[in-house]
Amino acid sequence: MIKKRVVVTGLGAITPVGNTIEKFWKSLLEGRSGVRKIQCFDPSKFSSQIGAEVLDFEPTKYLSPKEIKKTDRFVQFAVGASKEAIVDSKIDLDKEDRDRIGVIVSSGIGGLHTIEREHIKYLERGPELGPSRISPFLIPNIIVNMASGHISICFKVKGPNMAIVTACATGNHSIGEAYRIIQKGNADAMIAGGSEAAITIMGFGGLCALRALSSRNDAPEKASRPFDQQRDGFIMGEGAGVIILEELEHALKRKAPIYCELIGYGVNGDAYHMTAPDPEGQGATKCMKLCLEDSGLRPEDVDYINAHGTSTLYNDKIETLAIKKAFGEQAKKIAISSTKSVTGHLLGAAGGAEAIACALAIRDGIIPPTINYENPDPDCDLDYVPNKPRKHDIRIAISNSLGFGGHNATLAFKKYTA
Repeated sequence: MIKKRVVVTGLGAITPVGNTIEKFWKSLLEGRSGVRKIQCFDPSKFSSQIGAEVLDFEPTKYLSPKEIKKTDRFVQFAVGASKEAIVDSKIDLDKEDRDRIGVIVSSGIGGLHTIEREHIKYLERGPELGPSRISPFLIPNIIVNMASGHISICFKVKGPNMAIVTACATGNHSIGEAYRIIQKGNADAMIAGGSEAAITIMGFGGLCALRALSSRNDAPEKASRPFDQQRDGFIMGEGAGVIILEELEHALKRKAPIYCELIGYGVNGDAYHMTAPDPEGQGATKCMKLCLEDSGLRPEDVDYINAHGTSTLYNDKIETLAIKKAFGEQAKKIAISSTKSVTGHLLGAAGGAEAIACALAIRDGIIPPTINYENPDPDCDLDYVPNKPRKHDIRIAISNSLGFGGHNATLAFKKYTA
């Protein structure tokens, strides 16, 4: 079977550093951190008190007041980013076969805001009134597939529709599986990416209890510091990153804007630990090699890696090791950066946002920096594009996502040529 070529034709982002592609990209290039003291609840009793919240999102721009009441924040982000991506792609859905346009926009956690709100309501009045205090929209609000479901309903697209939950690898897996659907000829276009809105008392508190978050509370903008020797944990973020994938001939026929081509996807599992990476980096190494094999690429073909780069002690060390094993001597010649240094870790939305960063880096020939890289770590000794963006002609960019549970996903993007 001849595989269809797949291109990226639209981008949409809702992030802690901007809710338009222009603002998001400018923030990445300028190294303008989106990390600050948590505002949606009082974090004073937590070891970490900082996060990367989306502060200026207005759901009424994308949904009616009635729809807003029936949707969790992660769904609102997903619909917003999808609308931005659809508009950016200039696709006229009224002229399309809607049975040939699908959606895979997923979340790593789902509707925590709704769960907490409804539980509090029940504890306050439930003992007196019973389950009548529980909203009939509880279950539709919290389940992860409602991001894809609502997008499908909002835009009346009826093609393949699903959700993939793989923690921090969710966004990459969603894009990768959408890519495969188009490759096989089962859709003309897919809306794909991730959305997350889990900065709540329980979500944030759970990661604090896990000792995964940075406690650099006195300098929030300096707290996300991937690959730096003084990193002390990641920054919990929220938002959505969605891209439009299209079969090449379909995109050319409608004269669509083309950012880049998606040419490869690697996927596997560590089979090691719930939250810790394999200390030898075997899973991540194999995943990158699978992506190169799927793409028909050699290590020397890759110009840029958008690293998972979470700013945790073990992830950054092990990802560096895995890059060395996957690329050999070429690893030292590849520019690597972690945009999580600016955005924080968007969890299930990270892969979507970072795919957008790769597409824009290819378009503009510039690599976003890893900010807060001040103290080199002997275990992290590659080129992390420290603190300032770098002009570079990027033909091939790859993006890593590594999730709790040992879920790994790598995507490969290429500068489009006819």
